[in-house]
Order: sequence, then structure tokens, then C-alpha cells
Amino acid sequence: MDTNNGTPRRKHVLIVDDDIQLAWSLKKTLEHDGYEATIVPDGALALKFVQNHPLDAVVCDLQMSRVEGDLLYATVERLNPALARRFIFIMGLDDHPLFQKFMDTIELPALHKPVGLDALRGEVVRMAERA
Repeated sequence: MDTNNGTPRRKHVLIVDDDIQLAWSLKKTLEHDGYEATIVPDGALALKFVQNHPLDAVVCDLQMSRVEGDLLYATVERLNPALARRFIFIMGLDDHPLFQKFMDTIELPALHKPVGLDALRGEVVRMAERA
């Protein structure tokens, strides 16, 4: 996709995580790889952001304050199904039955904390190619 001045737009990744230290680490990694990366600390703010900005991928923690990742995903799936297919989830509680059940019902990647940066890079490339 081009910007208004004819130059290609950088791929834009939204990072949704209330762990700000982790989010900044992910942002720095993605920006180093040439992506535009934006951090929002919870699902409620992320929902507002996805409605107003073109995105190529979303990296989303499952367990957050206010609106958790599974609820954010379900809302985005109704509003923008194409974007919902480009979510990458971060899991800290991979043994939590509710989150595991959710992950079993969708066919999207999940990265476990601590997040490996090479795994993140690979998933972001794969999801952004779907845009």
C-alpha cells in the first residue's frame, strides 16, 4: 500500500500488552526490522486503535486488564475479519483452561513468555504477508 506521496507504507504492527517492558522490547525489535510498531497497554484502547488505523499484524497478550486478548480478538473478528486472521497471541498462562480452550478453537500462532525474538519475527513476517 502506498502513502499519499507515492512511497510505500511501512508494515504496521500493533502490540497489545500491559507488560510495558516486554512491549517496548518487542517494539524495538520490530522497528529494527523495518516495521512501524505501536504499543497500546490494554484491549479497550487497542479496539479504538484498530478501528482508526491500517494494520498488517497484531501481537496481543491474552491476559490483560480491562479487555483481555480473547475478547479483543472476538470483537475484531466481527469488525474486521481480515485483520483478525493476522493476530499473534502471547501467552503467559498456557495451562489456564479458558485461554487454552480459546487457542484450541482458532488457528493462529501463540508465543509463550518469555517471547523468543526470532519466533516473533517469523510470525510477524508470516502474518504481515497476509495483509
